[in-house]
Amino acid sequence: MDEHIKAVLPHLNEKQRRLFLASCANSLGWGGVKKVCEISGCSKDTVIRGKHELQASLPSGGGVRKKGGGRKKADEKHPGLPRWIEQIVSDSTYGNPENPLLWTTQSLRKIQDRILSCHQVCVSVETVARILRKLEYRLQGNKKMLQVGEPHPDRNEQFELINEVARIFITDGQPVISVDTKKKENVGNFKNDGREYRKSKDPREVLDHDFPLKELGKVAPYGVYVLNDNTAYVNLGTSYDTGEFAVESISRWWETLGKNTFPRAKKLYINCDCGGSNGSRVRLWKYQLQQFANRTGLEIYVSHFPPGTSKWNKVEHRLFCFISKNWAGKPLIDVETVVNLISATVTKTGLAVICERDDRIYPLAQKVSDEDFDAINIRKLAPFTEWNYIIFPV
Repeated sequence: MDEHIKAVLPHLNEKQRRLFLASCANSLGWGGVKKVCEISGCSKDTVIRGKHELQASLPSGGGVRKKGGGRKKADEKHPGLPRWIEQIVSDSTYGNPENPLLWTTQSLRKIQDRILSCHQVCVSVETVARILRKLEYRLQGNKKMLQVGEPHPDRNEQFELINEVARIFITDGQPVISVDTKKKENVGNFKNDGREYRKSKDPREVLDHDFPLKELGKVAPYGVYVLNDNTAYVNLGTSYDTGEFAVESISRWWETLGKNTFPRAKKLYINCDCGGSNGSRVRLWKYQLQQFANRTGLEIYVSHFPPGTSKWNKVEHRLFCFISKNWAGKPLIDVETVVNLISATVTKTGLAVICERDDRIYPLAQKVSDEDFDAINIRKLAPFTEWNYIIFPV
């Protein structure tokens, strides 16, 4: 019996051990429980419970333990645990109180340590994570939603106008483009945010500072995103970001792609920010658009996004964000590397990008005389004449 019990016992689960030991005790008769406990090392209560289960003929199809058995969950043993956790994270919680989705800046281990120090209760980080999920907390990044100052009162109406005009142009087969200049980038072996796959313990080594190298300089990618067909053109400038550079980028897109894609185009609709080189008050931008209209014979329709709303510009989240993802973790060693990385940007929705280098020098502080500015054949469009206008060829 001794060898039999010792040989079989290690292969049984908790419930099977109880029933097996109870059966052995029954076969030994009087004093069997004590004998089995001495051989197996189990407690008398375990064997007696097994005998009760045998007598009750409990079905074996359920769990190993009876319902309600086993160790209780931490929040069942300590009903105040969810409240403690919410109090800990409340000082570092963000979000709209009417939104059921909340998030915290506290790490799980910091919350675990605070519970232990404040309430002398030890819980696992898995328990903390489970309770946070139950309380509708999530790990989240920042989201640019808060505008500096008061939102412009005409913001929504301008968005609706842009949407309606763009829909009409696309339906008529006329090109609609979204334009902007991406953040300037240092050229050189500098650290670039993001990670890339490399052999273990073989990180790419880059310079330990981010000061621009005079001999390499910076690049300014000006993006032209075409809403009609999900294509894009990037003019990679190595000079200054001026109104002349902005219109030259649009002109290069037209000569490279636009006039071939839209051979019957008579009009062009441009969506752009309210500031920067293509701002609504930039005289050089409008003057250069007149020269572009004269060269191409196109009627140039322009709509600017209201102040503080550049994040709604299509070029930002249909092109620039994917360029940043594509070159994440890769140093922009030289201009050709930047051109190749931008040109290699693709998406599952079929985005195609052409990038060309622009080495022209665009001087700063170019003045447009009052005579030249007054000669611009422009018609402002109501109701928001500062943001919407047409420039006709002459």
